[in-house]
Amino acid sequence: MGKYFGTDGFRGEANVTLTADHAFQVGRFLGWYYGQLKRRAGSDDPAKIVIGKDTRRSSYMFEYSLVGGLVASGADAYLLHVTTTPSVAFVARTDGFDCGIMISASHNPYYDNGIKLINSSGEKMDESVIQLVESYIDGHLECFGRKWDTLPAAKREQIGRTVDYVSGRNRYIGYLISLGLYSFKGMRIGLDCANGSAWNIAKSVFDALGAKTYVINAQPDGFNINKDAGSTHIEGLQRLVIENGLDAGFAFDGDADRCLCVDEKGEVVTGDHILYFCGKYMQQEGQLMGSTVVTTVMSNFGLYKAFDECGIRYEKTKVGDKYVYENMMMNNYRLGGEQSGHIIFSRYASTGDGILTSLKVMETMLAQKKTLSQLCEGFTFYPQVLKNVRVDDKAAAQADPAVQKAIAEVSAKLGSTGRILVRESGTEPVIRVMVEAESKVTCQELVDQVVDVIKATGHAVN
Repeated sequence: MGKYFGTDGFRGEANVTLTADHAFQVGRFLGWYYGQLKRRAGSDDPAKIVIGKDTRRSSYMFEYSLVGGLVASGADAYLLHVTTTPSVAFVARTDGFDCGIMISASHNPYYDNGIKLINSSGEKMDESVIQLVESYIDGHLECFGRKWDTLPAAKREQIGRTVDYVSGRNRYIGYLISLGLYSFKGMRIGLDCANGSAWNIAKSVFDALGAKTYVINAQPDGFNINKDAGSTHIEGLQRLVIENGLDAGFAFDGDADRCLCVDEKGEVVTGDHILYFCGKYMQQEGQLMGSTVVTTVMSNFGLYKAFDECGIRYEKTKVGDKYVYENMMMNNYRLGGEQSGHIIFSRYASTGDGILTSLKVMETMLAQKKTLSQLCEGFTFYPQVLKNVRVDDKAAAQADPAVQKAIAEVSAKLGSTGRILVRESGTEPVIRVMVEAESKVTCQELVDQVVDVIKATGHAVN
């Protein structure tokens, strides 16, 4: 991770951590850089960059700042307006754009925002380009064999233009509809759009496929994105499903790259559940390459037990859908994701896509003629306790022999009935201690056992 960009973009509180000036600089660099690549390849065409945004009030400010920087560098900026992150990835990949930009802080509250960069293949931006962006922001850019104190501005007919490109978003909606292998006629489906990017897309797709839809949190006002709504606050969707006797419910996050579900009984279906039954279905259909599903180290212990029982292999990556996707591309795997609902179906998308995930869940239900709760049978979700310990030095705390001994003792106690995971936070001065076991009480006791040692050895800070 860089100084500004983490695993999911440049994110922070609007006009505090992430400012309009930052956005202008990002636009200036990208417009110039991709224009230079074209010049050096012998083309006089301007760089083409597509932009989408979520529903936060500040997204408009960042959109205009990015566009200002892009056109000042001679690039053409194509505006999808309010749309999802996966739609930007889709359009960047299919319409010949040099790169894509999504303005969103995903599941964060409205006062945060972020800039996500997407390459021409619809994947998260190459790390080498991210490093150049950061160098430019910090004023020490070295690129194309020289140092750049300032970047040349476009003049006269070379100044870029903006293009209304809502048609690109509409093509993405059409693409999603085309993936519906079965009619949803007779299905009663709840949709929680988190007052975010999915608000004007998800219902259109489900309606087109024949479902009777019940929609909540689809009235964005700039401030209510993710507020008691969406995949991080799924209680409202649970009530909607129960009160209306729905067949299933789907909850998205602010930029709709995540999806969690609610079954017909009102129970939450996590990303791990989705990986389980979609993995089984794909394996039965001969679509699960290598009979392998890619997970992160935070997937539930019960998922691995369930996979073992049905003969599905799995890989574990670091936390972050970026790492999941990298593993999938390296090994040609078709399914991967996170417990949080970032699910990647690599045959159809280059990123996590919440609405696509909901369609694949529907396909699995209809193909197998099972309810959502029936699809989850065979997967026992293990209780989990996670504690964060603020420390003065993450590496030193984790490497301490006494801490390592405590971790080993807990691991031995658990044996094959659970697991312990101790890892450093990528964004905070925090050690995360997580235990999964057959009972919540056991989880709590064993987490406390390790946390107490971290504190006793003097690593913890208030």
